[in-house]
Amino acid sequence: MSTVTHTSGPARSDTAPPDRPPVDRRTKDVGNGFGGRIFNGFSHLFLAVWAIMVVYPLLWVVMSALKTDSEVIREPLSLIPDSLQWDNFARAWTAGIDSFFLNTLLVLVFSVTLTMLLGSMAAYVLARYEFRGNRLIYWMFLSGLTLPIYLAAVPLFKGVYNTGVSLPLLGPNKHLMLILVYVAWSLSFTIFFMHSFFRTLPDSIAEAAQVDGASHTRTFFSVMLPMAKPGLISIGIFNVLGQWNQWYLPTLLMQSVSGEPKNQVIAQGLIELSVNQGYKSDWSGLFAGVTMAMLPVLIVYIVFQRQVQSGLTAGVGK
Repeated sequence: MSTVTHTSGPARSDTAPPDRPPVDRRTKDVGNGFGGRIFNGFSHLFLAVWAIMVVYPLLWVVMSALKTDSEVIREPLSLIPDSLQWDNFARAWTAGIDSFFLNTLLVLVFSVTLTMLLGSMAAYVLARYEFRGNRLIYWMFLSGLTLPIYLAAVPLFKGVYNTGVSLPLLGPNKHLMLILVYVAWSLSFTIFFMHSFFRTLPDSIAEAAQVDGASHTRTFFSVMLPMAKPGLISIGIFNVLGQWNQWYLPTLLMQSVSGEPKNQVIAQGLIELSVNQGYKSDWSGLFAGVTMAMLPVLIVYIVFQRQVQSGLTAGVGK
């Protein structure tokens, strides 16, 4: 009669593992924990100071919009007004802010849409297709990030002026030309951002769509562009903020409408209001106008802040 021996597990060794040197936890805590606490405390202190430097001016502008003119002059640094003057916003709105808002929204709707469409298409082609001159075209777009807009002021003004003379549509109302300049000004950063984002998308999905019979255009609009939604939201927010706060280009290109609030954008109109006040000194109304110009972009960023953060970190995490 035979005996069956089961060896289901690994053989046990009678040799004891070598002893490890004991770890002095107090020394480890003093070496790492103490330095880590100092670094965390310094970083939190720096962030707190930075938050105060950012939040206090915003609160100061908003609360100054709720003061009277005498309070603004007598107690300029005070954040608490004696009474809330809500009529300052109505006075600023009727003074021309309504026209500034409508003009700015009109320009941004078309300029941001064209920027996102053309920029994403160019970035997709440069990121996903190999052809002769690919890198040259890409670096030509990126060179626009290194040149300040002030260097192109004279040729840009002459080009817009000559185009306005030849096209009567661009004469008295230059919003169309301003839209085109905004698009050209924003394309460099849009292509740079979306190029990096499109390179992180998997090739297998685009190949599967083309196997199913989708054309390159259909693949881009129906498959790849929806996958790039986080990046589109992020770069869209940056374009809205940059074009909403733009003052130099409207002032340079819309010389013929200077002094006509019905055709000015928000940043240009606020400067005109402050300059044309003369001795009226409606400071509370001016602060109310600045507040109304500032709140839309703050609301947009607060609503889409998670999408912006996810879009910025998507390329790093993949």
